[in-house]
Amino acid sequence: MRIIPLTEESKKNLLTELVKRSPDDYGAYEETVKEIVANVHQERDKAVFAYTEKFDGAVLTPETVRVTENEINEAYRSVNPDLIETIRRSRNNIRDFHEKQKRNTWITTKENGSILGQRILPMASCGVYVPGGKAAYPSTVLMNVVPAEVAGVEKIIMCTPCNKEGKVYPTTLVAAREAGVTEIYKVGGAQAIAAMAYGTETIPKVDKIVGPGNIFVAIAKRLCYGHVSIDSIAGPSEILVLADETANPEYVAADLLSQAEHDELASATLVTTSRELAEEVSAWVDRFIPRLERKEIIRKSIDRFGYIFVADNMDDAAACVNEIAPEHLEIVTKDPWADMTRIKNAGAIFLGEYSSEPLGDYFAGPNHVLPTNGTARFFSPLGVDDFMKKSSIICYSEGALREVKDDIITFARAESLTAHANSIAVRFKEDA
Repeated sequence: MRIIPLTEESKKNLLTELVKRSPDDYGAYEETVKEIVANVHQERDKAVFAYTEKFDGAVLTPETVRVTENEINEAYRSVNPDLIETIRRSRNNIRDFHEKQKRNTWITTKENGSILGQRILPMASCGVYVPGGKAAYPSTVLMNVVPAEVAGVEKIIMCTPCNKEGKVYPTTLVAAREAGVTEIYKVGGAQAIAAMAYGTETIPKVDKIVGPGNIFVAIAKRLCYGHVSIDSIAGPSEILVLADETANPEYVAADLLSQAEHDELASATLVTTSRELAEEVSAWVDRFIPRLERKEIIRKSIDRFGYIFVADNMDDAAACVNEIAPEHLEIVTKDPWADMTRIKNAGAIFLGEYSSEPLGDYFAGPNHVLPTNGTARFFSPLGVDDFMKKSSIICYSEGALREVKDDIITFARAESLTAHANSIAVRFKEDA
């Protein structure tokens, strides 16, 4: 990995490079996706089935598009029982964590007769998209579904691609059942997003769509936003390790590579106050890569977006972290809890040398759906709140309204909204 002194210029250059990975660069794909979305909106099932045959080679009908109980039972028989138990333990950890995020409706009253509050209710339905191309992602199923289930969403549907035989990954089906999915459809790509956004004869319209996907899925989510709520437009994975001279270079190198294997556009960055650690980590990276199955992807990721920055002090290092606002941040220093107080922007923070990033991906409980591309400055991890909706409650007695009527009328007149003013004045037989 390249080792660079941390300066304002080098930091600016890094941020420029990372922005190039932004999913906002839709380019030539957008027109294609627009056509798919429009066709699904108009032709509904007919378009969904046609695109599924074109892109996935599977011939579906209204009778076969939905996963059956027999198919789910078959999946349970084919998945290793040890993996099923692991999925259940992970689900329980995720559920326990997200249960603590739940908020309840609240009401407050005053002696003057005014009552204010907020009614908090779950959305009626949500759709979860789960990729199904090169690999199965049961962890993604759990992370997207469990918060919705904890929130109390009654209808949780899932769309995921099938193979040419119309089969879905067994581990995906098992995770979906364990997490609480109510309906599963064998549809992928932009056509799945459009189907959930607008509804078809067989696939119901939902209130919100969550879940990752390729560039076509990302564009479709953006295009459908407004007809349906979405979680975010996720970019390539990223990890940043903040370390000092006490860090174990072997562990740091292994953790950097754990994210580089996701994607050729994934980024792995080390910011450290120790030049010696920087050199040792770089050497360990070179030792590890040849041993790893996805070494070609890892090498391209590290060559393009792998950086080691050597800072003069921890203040400068922390400032760099805050500007990058990484998706995953590991703090491996002498006092990681103290150093965490310097950090304002990060999706998930892992403290200490035994809190490796994959712990969060699979098992600890906090959500692994995190803000990317610097959006941790203003976005948060997926959680229960993402599946809730809130209504304000306002109830004033005559006496309470009398106390404030003149203020309201003054405001309304200042904005030349005399009907607003009249709505208040008429209750007290006054002229607006």
